[in-house]
Amino acid sequence: MDLSIIIPCFNEYENVPKIKRELLPVVADLAQERIVELIFVDDGSLDGTGRTLQATFGKLEIPRVRVQIERHPSNLGLGAALRTGFAASSGEILLTTDSDGTYPFDTIPGLLSCLTFDVDIVTASPYHPKGGVVGVPTYRLLLSRGSSRIYRLLVDYRLRTYTCLYRAYRAEVVRSILFQANDYLAGTELLVKAILSGYRVVEYPAVLHSRQLGVSKARLFRTVLSHLHFQSQVLFHRLNLKPLLPAVHASQG
Repeated sequence: MDLSIIIPCFNEYENVPKIKRELLPVVADLAQERIVELIFVDDGSLDGTGRTLQATFGKLEIPRVRVQIERHPSNLGLGAALRTGFAASSGEILLTTDSDGTYPFDTIPGLLSCLTFDVDIVTASPYHPKGGVVGVPTYRLLLSRGSSRIYRLLVDYRLRTYTCLYRAYRAEVVRSILFQANDYLAGTELLVKAILSGYRVVEYPAVLHSRQLGVSKARLFRTVLSHLHFQSQVLFHRLNLKPLLPAVHASQG
């Protein structure tokens, strides 16, 4: 099935050569069997990321590969960038990944192989017994692992990781599930609402590496507050005290 790879970018010009060097060979291999759509969303970068993406990928010529570069005039946040990427996509499978390659791009075929006919979402999982973490700051792990443990109690204990961006979705999922967060909660909100709506999710054991270039855009305190607020919504929903709405809509974008 045709594939759309969506990469949100905010002040990531330093990582553009890494994307070209490490992602394009993977994309070329994938394109031997399907159309691959490479969608970059420049989320209001101030460092020339948009120009660098255009210069690097604007005239790319790989058979069966299409490139789109979407731009926000100002920084709207990761969730907004994902919605823009989803709205621009046309693939039957949508894959989201980090622009810094902290989940190596050469693992994309392995992740996609888990999207079997009875699976709707595959999420990378460094907290799976066969996954791992290399060089990531302790404070980030405390936030991510701690949040995931709470979601395991609230949603589905079989899933170990709820907070990563690196995932593959059937297009039906992102066309039907509304997620409202504009910040780093967005991917978790989408995953949780999809699970509660009955979509089947499996984990792909993955190794999360530390960022090598640029700086993380996550804001710790703001992200913690976003997760706590959403977790309270999920809890109330589970207790039948409050519906987790709006949860579904007709089209994304």
